[in-house]
Amino acid sequence: MSLLEIEDLTVTFQTGDQPVNAVNGVSLQIDAGETLAIVGESGSGKSQTAFAAMGLLARNGAATGMVRFDGRDLLHLPQRELNKVRSTEIAMIFQDPMTSLNPYMRISDQMAEVLMLHKGMSKKQAVNEAAQMLDAVRIPDARARITMYPHEFSGGMRQRIMIAMALLCRPRLLIADEPTTALDVTVQAQIMNLLGDIRRDFGTAIILITHDLGVVAGFCDRTLVMYGGQIMEEGTTEDVFARPTHPYTVGLLSAVPRIDRDDDVLATISGEPPDMSNLPKGCPFSPRCAVVMPHCPGVKPPLTDFDGDRRRACHRPISEVA
Repeated sequence: MSLLEIEDLTVTFQTGDQPVNAVNGVSLQIDAGETLAIVGESGSGKSQTAFAAMGLLARNGAATGMVRFDGRDLLHLPQRELNKVRSTEIAMIFQDPMTSLNPYMRISDQMAEVLMLHKGMSKKQAVNEAAQMLDAVRIPDARARITMYPHEFSGGMRQRIMIAMALLCRPRLLIADEPTTALDVTVQAQIMNLLGDIRRDFGTAIILITHDLGVVAGFCDRTLVMYGGQIMEEGTTEDVFARPTHPYTVGLLSAVPRIDRDDDVLATISGEPPDMSNLPKGCPFSPRCAVVMPHCPGVKPPLTDFDGDRRRACHRPISEVA
């Protein structure tokens, strides 16, 4: 049995005009110790899939389907039990560490609070454990700097602190939502190396939500491509990158700058992302697809398995896309 299984997940937000379907029938799974990347343009439903699984949707959002973690359906757990799972077994790293950390509290107080609440430690024990975790994520002179405030750290260091806080209760699953956003490439590499060490040392499964395909290529076991709140393609990262079978995946990979190509003009995907309140009846990518067929806008392609462990949702034969 997989550590996390999501089946037919749908997320709908009630707005003043009409409902917005942010996630539409997503199914995925991740095993213990595995790394899964969820990629796609902004607005494709990546983060909302994770928020729904964590029970962190906005007040006007609702999720249906099934989210099973270690045999428990998180969507129907009582709030107290869900809080326990979120605190001790699943952790999430958010995009902007500065807005996730309380600017009025010392780092020591913010980290100790987690351990005192969920592990029953004394303040002294909690601060000591927190300092050890800051050492683990390579915060220099952690025991002296733990009493500092968030603004006294750089963006990369704040992200390391967020990772340390997420790991305090030794979660079995870590969801990293754009963990390298707004960081320079050197710090990005350091953060991704750190996540790799965490997976190796703690056996933690990691879901990486990102639009940076370069980060995914060197880190994740499997890659899932989303668009319009739906899964377009999934497979091992090596297969998806080397042999993409969906026009959207082909477009994303073509738009990545490469040092082995002398292209004068960077490839782009024409058109705009879909209006999530008014999606096409068929394939959501059809208005932008370079190889669209007449029935694509009106007939939704099923998500079908092929080559054993791969999936794709496209009417056009693989031989005409890859």
